[in-house]
Amino acid sequence: MSRILITLGDPAGIGPEVIDRALASGLLPHGFEFVVLGDRQAGTPGKPTQRSAAAALAALDQSVEELTHGTAAAVVTGPVCKAGLQSNGFPFPGQTEYFAHAFGVDKFSMLLTGNTLTVGLVTIHESLANVPAWLTADLIYQTGSLTAGFLKRCGNLNPRIAVAGLNPHAGENGAFGDEETRVILPAIQRLNASGSGVFSGPEVPDAVFRAAAHGQFDAVLAMYHDQGLIPLKLLDFDNAVNVTLGLPVPRTSPDHGTAFSIAGKHQADPSSMIAAIRLACRLA
Repeated sequence: MSRILITLGDPAGIGPEVIDRALASGLLPHGFEFVVLGDRQAGTPGKPTQRSAAAALAALDQSVEELTHGTAAAVVTGPVCKAGLQSNGFPFPGQTEYFAHAFGVDKFSMLLTGNTLTVGLVTIHESLANVPAWLTADLIYQTGSLTAGFLKRCGNLNPRIAVAGLNPHAGENGAFGDEETRVILPAIQRLNASGSGVFSGPEVPDAVFRAAAHGQFDAVLAMYHDQGLIPLKLLDFDNAVNVTLGLPVPRTSPDHGTAFSIAGKHQADPSSMIAAIRLACRLA
């Protein structure tokens, strides 16, 4: 029986509640052992502290230890407070980068997938001002390849992936920027030559997500965090799952945060956690 680890996240947030409700939902697949890691007593609902953040970090470290020793098949991570983690010396922008570092992976990406949209992020936790400098054809190619690989692993052997432009109107033939022709188009050409899928673009960012939601594309590559996650969370907030691509083992997470303001009030919706656990099982 495969063991699926579930980290509690910050115990002052909604992680413990959504995990308990997910495990009791009757909606999880059979044939798996679900093991929750974390100290529930380290936090009071709605009152995050350095201690509660330290407990979240300890659970992450324990999950990596088990995964690297082969005693678990996948990990589902509960929501954490990044500022709290960083107050405990956590040097990473988020859990995605933490797991990539822990497994020694330098080619990784963040993908979110829901009932309506699947979105791969070329840049992740970067300030908007720095995105153009971070954006390279190599990074777009890497994200596109990993996204296509994920879709194929989920059974879509001929994925259609749209690549969004960076600028308004996808640059309007250079009037609003040249990243589309200078950086994004060469990456698309390279992706299509690789045979990993059918890549289209650079697509106009304000229209491409509608086309994907209507079934024209199986996924969209977004150039920066909010470009992809605003439409995804608008349409799929209750069922979307965060997936770290490029790791040797599956890591998924619900698409929401700690929601300290409703922790302990029995208001948290477990749907995204259920979806995250189900996808981890499928990938494992």
